[in-house]
Amino acid sequence: MDVFGSALSSLGGGFAALTWQAAVMIVLGIGLLYLGVVKGFEPLLLLPIGFGVILGNLPLAGMSAHDEGGVLNLLYKAGILTELFPVLLFIGLGAMIDFGPMLANPVVLIFGAAGQFGIFLTLFLALSLGFARQEAASIAIIGAMDGPTAIYVTTKFAPLLLPAISIAAYSYMSLVPIIQPPIMRFMTTKKERSIVMAYGSKKVSQKVKILFPVVAGIITILIAPMGAPLMGMLMLGNFLRESGVVKRLTDVSENALANIVTLLLGLTIGASMLGGNFLQWQTILIFGLGFIAICLDTVTGVLLGKFMCFITRGKINPLIGAAGTSAFPMSSRVVQKEGQKANPRSFLLWHAIGANTGGQIGSVMAAAVMLAVMVGLGIGPLLK
Repeated sequence: MDVFGSALSSLGGGFAALTWQAAVMIVLGIGLLYLGVVKGFEPLLLLPIGFGVILGNLPLAGMSAHDEGGVLNLLYKAGILTELFPVLLFIGLGAMIDFGPMLANPVVLIFGAAGQFGIFLTLFLALSLGFARQEAASIAIIGAMDGPTAIYVTTKFAPLLLPAISIAAYSYMSLVPIIQPPIMRFMTTKKERSIVMAYGSKKVSQKVKILFPVVAGIITILIAPMGAPLMGMLMLGNFLRESGVVKRLTDVSENALANIVTLLLGLTIGASMLGGNFLQWQTILIFGLGFIAICLDTVTGVLLGKFMCFITRGKINPLIGAAGTSAFPMSSRVVQKEGQKANPRSFLLWHAIGANTGGQIGSVMAAAVMLAVMVGLGIGPLLK
């Protein structure tokens, strides 16, 4: 009877243990679910993260990513701290990407480079605000607009900041359709946005498409070896796609593997966002710096687009520069939409996708350079 009474008395104990910080995080998790379900902002990302936030902040449930021995703690250790989830996700991403538009018009690669400048500018800003070098590098990589890349770098150098940086990276990825258009309109005239670019007529042979991931993988990894896990898996996924002889592996990579890893990654990242650790001024500062990084990426991309428009005497629409980020394919869609608002006869999607896929390569290269610089300065990965 005493045992039964004790069990009854423990019911509802979660309410007594609920702190205001945990309650705020639960509301935040519900907000992420609302954005994903009702507003349609990247539901594949926000739904697992939002539900993970709720589960992780329910007291006495043992569902936090930091509750030793819990199911989400095991997934967090196995997939996040080992960097396995972000690396596996790049196989799926490579299997989804068609580099054809970029190969048909290689000049768009420069937009992929320009779209990473926000990372390095934000690095100096974070250092000036007093963040340690490891932390500053991890915060700056939010500007890659690539969740897996941000997680990969942060896990190596600033694992304590992982919840804030990962949720910032994924949130800003989903908000690209809101963040980029005002900057694009502010920096360009309607005449510039109305420029019609000829649809690419040059066809890329299947042989070139097959050779590209092999050659590009070898060259980029030789240039920046620290990015090998990400670049290698990205090019592996793309090689599976373009080879045409392993359709089952391609299908598994771009569907089952990518979906499962996205689910588990989002859930565990969300479950690591505990109220006591997350609700700090440092977190707000990280979100602010991440926002600056993404805005600067767009600014530098559009500026390059305006320069290219000038030297080609109006043959390149400056909006293309905004697609030089790795937010694939969101940035491409934004460019297409803004171009058609200015001129319904304008179809920029083909060109924008080329710049966008170049940005995917550029973000991995930027992360690899960042890692190499850190190691070169004698700053090794932190112990987890």
